[in-house]
Amino acid sequence: MKRFFTYALVAATTLGLLGAGAIFGVYIWASRDLPSITKVHDYQLPLVTTVYARDGSVMGYFYDEKRFLVNLEQMPPHLINAFFAAEDADFFQHHGVNPKAILRAFIANMRSGDSSQGGSTITQQVVKRLLLTPEKTYERKVKEAILSYQLEKFLGKEQILYLYLNQIFFGNNAYGVEAAARTYFAKHVEELTLEESAVLAGLPKAPSRNNPYREPENIKTRQMYVLGQMLDKNFITKAEYEAAITAPLNYKSMPEPSWTVGSWYLEEVRRQLIEFLKEENVQQYNLPLSLYGKEAVYQGGLHVYTAMEPVHQLAAETALRAGLNAACQRRGWRGPIEHLAEETRASFNKKNAFTPETLVNAGWAKALVTAVSKDKAEVALGEYTGVISVNTMGWARTPNTNISPEGAGKMRDATKVVSVGDVIWVSAVGAQGTANPVSVPASTSKNNPVAAYNAAAVSKTAPIPLALEQMPDLQGAVASIDVAGGDLVAIAGGYAFSPESQFNRATQALRQPGSSFKPIVYSAALDNGLTAGSILLDSPFALTAAEGRTAWTPGNFDGKFLGPILLRTALAKSRNACTVRVAQRIGMPAIIQRAKDLGIPGDIPAVLAVSLGSYEATPLTMAAAYTAFANQGKRIKPRIVTEIKDNWGNIVATFNPDVQEAISPQNAYIMSHLLKEVVNAGTGAQARVLGRPVGGKTGTSNDERDAWFIGFSPYLVTSVFIGYDNNAPMGRMETGGRAALPIFIKYRQAVDPLFPPSDFPVPDDITMATVDAHSGYIAGPGSTESYTLPFISGTEPTRIGGETLQRGDEDTENSIELLKQNF
Repeated sequence: MKRFFTYALVAATTLGLLGAGAIFGVYIWASRDLPSITKVHDYQLPLVTTVYARDGSVMGYFYDEKRFLVNLEQMPPHLINAFFAAEDADFFQHHGVNPKAILRAFIANMRSGDSSQGGSTITQQVVKRLLLTPEKTYERKVKEAILSYQLEKFLGKEQILYLYLNQIFFGNNAYGVEAAARTYFAKHVEELTLEESAVLAGLPKAPSRNNPYREPENIKTRQMYVLGQMLDKNFITKAEYEAAITAPLNYKSMPEPSWTVGSWYLEEVRRQLIEFLKEENVQQYNLPLSLYGKEAVYQGGLHVYTAMEPVHQLAAETALRAGLNAACQRRGWRGPIEHLAEETRASFNKKNAFTPETLVNAGWAKALVTAVSKDKAEVALGEYTGVISVNTMGWARTPNTNISPEGAGKMRDATKVVSVGDVIWVSAVGAQGTANPVSVPASTSKNNPVAAYNAAAVSKTAPIPLALEQMPDLQGAVASIDVAGGDLVAIAGGYAFSPESQFNRATQALRQPGSSFKPIVYSAALDNGLTAGSILLDSPFALTAAEGRTAWTPGNFDGKFLGPILLRTALAKSRNACTVRVAQRIGMPAIIQRAKDLGIPGDIPAVLAVSLGSYEATPLTMAAAYTAFANQGKRIKPRIVTEIKDNWGNIVATFNPDVQEAISPQNAYIMSHLLKEVVNAGTGAQARVLGRPVGGKTGTSNDERDAWFIGFSPYLVTSVFIGYDNNAPMGRMETGGRAALPIFIKYRQAVDPLFPPSDFPVPDDITMATVDAHSGYIAGPGSTESYTLPFISGTEPTRIGGETLQRGDEDTENSIELLKQNF
């Protein structure tokens, strides 16, 4: 009844049915505390911020309200007319309030006994949404009418229409006609047909009740009403009306790119944007923004351009997931997802929606074990069945971190792996490709035959050949930097990005890099009296400790010692004893300074254990440090965001690569050569499969808690890390070479073809010399092992010698004693 009275009051006032004094009194009464009409001019519609990858593709969106601004010129005339027909056919004739429409609504509602019809104009709806509260009172309705008159004089019709069509809510988190077109028809607004426009025009009145996806009959009725109004108002012809009411409606939403491929990268962009756009920065850098921080990101309608390269990102995520799957299978079978009691199994199978397409591209599915024998397990997948041969279960031993996979043997009895009632992950035998890296896990089972999996050929009557899978509990990271552009082209921060797991191990996990820290030590050594041909002593020794503590005896991973060896060999073979002796000789301050030169942050302790990688750093930090070796001594602080523009395309901020001189070009070249030796003849030998010049270093922390490989070419630096989030041991032999290096290789096999093969350029003042492996002198006739190594000109050896360091030789004994003293 209150609403009827309001309609009557407003209609009487606007039609002049009240006396002048009464009208003036109503005006004075309603005008109290009227908001300023200029607020509309200053009002900023909350808009979607769009994030782009380096190739210009849309990477994702940030928003509170999903709204994209479009001009009236971009909207087809039949769309605008559909809204006129549905909401305000006399829009261009009234002055903000349509008294006749209000009176018609009042009479119609009185007759029907409800309040289903409204008399608000488009102008009133804009006022209501932007200037007034949603409360339904007499005073607010009169204020709405007064403000509508004022707004029409202040803005004009076209600007009001523009605000209305970009502001209104259409349901399903779609605000404005462009978002609605994308949400319901997978189109941009200019592509909408007449029949589709009528659907959108019919939605704002009751978006939930008329939701096309849930209530197609309701929205069809509403569409018919809108089209009928358009015909009555001569907005369309009879022929157009007939065609529109019979045209099929294909409801479909545009694919949502956010939080699919590149979720880790997108989250890093979000964090950096919020930090960069905080109020003090906006003011300090005089950025043309009126919103700050999170509001600027979620409401500002920004266009953010990033360095993410989709091919690299997908390859990094795929490689990481494959490596984590493989590492967890090496650790053994942790058991099923869950075990169901007999009375709950039937209901689980009914609820478990499954189609064979789920398994395409190495996808996984949940299956219920229905029967088990020694040689196989039978499972149910919804209306389908499957069979898992014990041949796919060879890895499914009882976990024991003290036994290597080779020592544990293969599982050959399916009854010791699964039981009837178990819910397990399975993949299709024959499935190829890579699963969507967010929605489903990627299978890395090596048991699948080469034959491709054909989902279309699967029958409900024949069991699907399957392989047993296991969700990894290990985590890891990949960070990859384009050397030429200074761009961070890929980040994979874990197995899968989800609301429960957004911790980005590439940028946030502080872990011990182990031996992958050693190149920092040897880079410092090259500037402090040592060369690639220096002889180091690989032998046991003990370091004195404080009272009450045990002396530290640095050992090598294999438990062996090689005696006097070249610095080149010490790094290639990752000899711990040699590295600690180098750190003793040149001093930890020199190593700490070199680490800081290479961008390692924090207060690094001056203890010898740091030389073996006991200081914690993130995978991205370590990748950035290695860019100096790949980039002729210039360290790159990788760029994530390259440019920010406002909604109209004006530049807000531009970010250039941060490149700094860290080490000399000669030092960088020698290090790149030495680290290529790690791949050619050392712990990174598997990477030779790439068939390109590649340098790199493995790293493994104590008890195999962290496994690393950091590899680089002249065009790309890539860091890989694997470990448990709780820092637990991964198990015997889970080293950088075994756990991390295969991920690097798989990633680089996918992206290296994008770059022409190239080697590291030789700078000035480099001299190559062939050095005897046992003496460090120029190789002579008696040399049985020699290497051609780079030296800073003037530091290369000049004496010719053969195998001068043979035991029993007096000069050799003196040399060894000297080595012990110096190292």
